[in-house]
Amino acid sequence: MSDERRGDFAQVLLMPTRWADNDVYGHVNNVEYYAFFDTLINTWLIAEGGLDIHDGEVIGVCAESSCQYYASFAFPEVVEGALRVGHLGRSSVRYEIALFKEGMDHPAALGEFVHVFVDREHRRPTAIPQRMRDALERLVIERPDDDW
Repeated sequence: MSDERRGDFAQVLLMPTRWADNDVYGHVNNVEYYAFFDTLINTWLIAEGGLDIHDGEVIGVCAESSCQYYASFAFPEVVEGALRVGHLGRSSVRYEIALFKEGMDHPAALGEFVHVFVDREHRRPTAIPQRMRDALERLVIERPDDDW
């Protein structure tokens, strides 16, 4: 079990599991956890950071991701996705993510996801736009021990 708790994160989004998320073993398949990560991050970037996924000059591409599993989800269940920023660079951000079972204080899964922001046309790293940077800065939580 992880020492992380719900209060260690800046933002929470409720996401229902879907019938199609379950695998033949009766639980949400591991690849779906990454879909929850994507949904959580991009919901924040679009709503708070002004990310224009269709016509914006800047897009985020995944450079790295990982997940540690502690408990399983199943359909029908609500996943409480929690988000914070562990590192904010000039053109990249490392998100730290926890997925909680409804009402639980310890995560069912912990993940990391690194976005590198690139210009849409040439796919070269570019500075994070100011509005987006401001939104990401609101997800930074100072922790006394930075060992994730």
